[in-house]
Amino acid sequence: MVKYEDLRKQRLEENKKRMEELNLPLLTQALKNSTSPKTTPMKKTKPRIVGTELVAVRRSPRVAKSPAPEYKEVIHYERVMIPRRLATPTKRDRLFFAYASDEERAASIEKAEKLEASLGSDYPILVRPMLPSHVSGGFWLGLPSNFCRKNLPRRDDTITLIDETGEEWPTVYLAQKCGLSGGWKRFSVDHDLADGDTIVFHLIRPTKFKAYIIRVNNANETVSTEISTSTSSSEAF
Repeated sequence: MVKYEDLRKQRLEENKKRMEELNLPLLTQALKNSTSPKTTPMKKTKPRIVGTELVAVRRSPRVAKSPAPEYKEVIHYERVMIPRRLATPTKRDRLFFAYASDEERAASIEKAEKLEASLGSDYPILVRPMLPSHVSGGFWLGLPSNFCRKNLPRRDDTITLIDETGEEWPTVYLAQKCGLSGGWKRFSVDHDLADGDTIVFHLIRPTKFKAYIIRVNNANETVSTEISTSTSSSEAF
């Protein structure tokens, strides 16, 4: 062990002498003391302008040869508003909603068609059976497009429904959708319309319907009395 330590110290001394002969310590110290030269920043050069000229705006080849677009006038109609009634319609519970059977629905339509025949052909008539979507939920009454194109206004308007008592119910008619929107819910709820009821719409004026309600529960009753009263009331208009 002592011999190894002696050899190690001897080797260290020899290496130190060799480093001194090569002046390595002095070179190391000189490198530490020297400072790196400062670099000059690069000058910012501006791109050289050769010349300017006006050129046409580039267009897509698909429309370059096409004529300029033409604009047409768009007419915005005034929004149709209907007066609000003080009472608010009650909500109908779908859990207790009564659905009509096919036999009851057919009997109601048959009775409505008999009433339609008694009204004559002086004014347009529309027979509309009630579905669940007409008398609950969204309360939207769609009308046949052919009937609307021939007899109803071509723009949104107010269409008045007149019941058997002569009371008027304003509704909003949407020409593009061919149906009654605002106001129809009030008419449906206040007249307690149900699934399977049938309404005979008698167009006595361009924007006025005389509405005859055929109840699905009373569809099997005789219609002679109702037909006579209906014809007399329609003649009054």
